[in-house]
Amino acid sequence: MQGYILDVKPVKDDDLIVTILTPTRVYTTYRFYGARHSNINVGYKIDFEIEHNLRSDIGRLRDVMQLNYEWILDAKKMYAWQRFIKLFYYHFKDIEELDEFYFDLLNALSHLMIKQNEKRAIIQAYLKLLEHEGRLHVDYTCFLCDIQIQTDISLVRSFVPAHPQCTFARKFKLDKIKEMFEQNSLISFNDEEIDYLWHILLQGL
Repeated sequence: MQGYILDVKPVKDDDLIVTILTPTRVYTTYRFYGARHSNINVGYKIDFEIEHNLRSDIGRLRDVMQLNYEWILDAKKMYAWQRFIKLFYYHFKDIEELDEFYFDLLNALSHLMIKQNEKRAIIQAYLKLLEHEGRLHVDYTCFLCDIQIQTDISLVRSFVPAHPQCTFARKFKLDKIKEMFEQNSLISFNDEEIDYLWHILLQGL
């Protein structure tokens, strides 16, 4: 089967606990240390098998083969990708079963990043995730004062809208945020604004 590595934790004798997102499940697996093993890291897409043992609740990760991205040697893209993927580990903590949306989202994003700026592509993917989970607030109501936002708008963690005067955060024109939320378009945002949105995203999915 195939999956994306969400987390890698070292344990005794250089063994690893590896968390993997597949189309319908999040697996926690155990990988024994060995000289013939291929390198693995957060964000890698792999083909693998899990060997189950009645004496352990955690399956053994084996026959791992890395499935490379076209941009895997681009340090900026790989760094941004790994930071985004790592957020999925915390997002799915204590969750095992899930629908195929998340795996498909990462597949589509990995292809989009071939030609597109990594931060813009990831933010667009994140907006799709928020929409899928019913957390994209297109009512444009301030979460602090519960009053409709009319002109300027700020965004906090998870891109939740608020009045700038309620949060003292950076303000945007409401039309720009509507374009972002409703058309999944970032064309009106300059690179500095993209960096600001990126730092909000990194606070957690």
